[in-house]
Amino acid sequence: MSTTTTPATPAAATPGAFYRTGRYAPVAEETTRTELTVRGHIPPSLHGMYVRNGPNPRGAAGHWFTGDGMVHGVELSDGRANWYRNRYVRSTTFTHGAPFVRDDLTIDRAAGMINTNVIQHAGRVLALSESSFPYELTGHLDTVGAFDFDGRLTTAMTAHPKICPTTGELHFFGYGYTAPFLTYHMADRLGRLVHTEIVEVPGATMMHDFAITAQSVVFMDLPVVFDLELAARGTMPYRWSDTYGARIGVLDRAGRRPVRWYEIEPCYVFHVLNAFEAGDVITIDVVRYPEQWRDGPDDFHKATLWRWTINASTGRVTEEELDDRTCEFPRIDDRLAGLEHRIGYAVHVDEAPVPTGSILRYDLQRGRRDVIGVGAGRVPAEPVFVPAGPTSAEHDGYLMTYVYDCHRDGSDLVILDAADPSAKPIAVVELDVRVPMGFHGNWLPR
Repeated sequence: MSTTTTPATPAAATPGAFYRTGRYAPVAEETTRTELTVRGHIPPSLHGMYVRNGPNPRGAAGHWFTGDGMVHGVELSDGRANWYRNRYVRSTTFTHGAPFVRDDLTIDRAAGMINTNVIQHAGRVLALSESSFPYELTGHLDTVGAFDFDGRLTTAMTAHPKICPTTGELHFFGYGYTAPFLTYHMADRLGRLVHTEIVEVPGATMMHDFAITAQSVVFMDLPVVFDLELAARGTMPYRWSDTYGARIGVLDRAGRRPVRWYEIEPCYVFHVLNAFEAGDVITIDVVRYPEQWRDGPDDFHKATLWRWTINASTGRVTEEELDDRTCEFPRIDDRLAGLEHRIGYAVHVDEAPVPTGSILRYDLQRGRRDVIGVGAGRVPAEPVFVPAGPTSAEHDGYLMTYVYDCHRDGSDLVILDAADPSAKPIAVVELDVRVPMGFHGNWLPR
């Protein structure tokens, strides 16, 4: 059984823009599929849904980062794939054309494109983008509405919040175009916003991600800076700065000391793999770009996995490239967020002659990288680790990802054995639709 609705015609391809064609191109319809073919066997312990968010622009062409948000989900239970659904996140911009910047130049945080991530915390499913409030979704991916923590949240919310595995707290921040440029927040395990703190930084930068450790919150103040002239043109309003500098800020979670800043070589980071702390040493693994958007918002450089090691006693940061293979979308076992990790995952793509991707599996204690292929002409999205059980080991579980097949212009949900991901997939849920290459998602257990 399937149902389909067409809310709007997706935007036409923009010449030269990779995010308008092929595996990135938007889909025209919202669809429900309830008769799904499964190859292999879905582990019966998996009860929940795998959901991924990403841009699916309608109307006039724009930048990849500014397309309307669309979530794509598959529900699994009792060894079955119950349904696939894709739904637009119906923000006030989507439904009523509400502008992000009002006529009086104030910001409407309920407006915007909610297109970057989707998480579950304190019983709520939240779709996220870094410019706006989160939007709550139902268990069938329909939009409930903007969520502002009962009026306590007045800034944007990052699309990369961190859930502390020890306390259940939700740590996040919001950045802005005017002072205060950076505000840190923490919600308790029940979803109540209980702490808000301004962190002083000298300017408006694009701070996409951050990290936590068991004791600290780690910010990256990097030289991709808001540009009012670009904003006035209606394009992506950030560009590289040769003068802003780059530094890491460490804020004590217990509030015992003010934020400490450490200078690093200029670079840009969209995504953090993880961070952890031992004594006076903080280790941070990131996907690092040498620079970003010097020549315009479509100027995407190549990134590789790096490690920063902060020695608080000496005030020095050691910077080390861990792997020279290009990658993005790093993930760990989220039960180790802020704790020492051994295993990490990322995505690598070779574009020629036919786009073919692989999952990179890093054993960071042994200095080993394994390349896991998914087939010629097939490209995986961000891999998400799902533990086999609440107390299972870091490598004991499953990797879930959407895989695009360029030969048929369609996608599958692929489930791999995390202990042996190069083996034949445990299960493949075949979809007769394309899931456009988007951004981030998670396994949301019931």
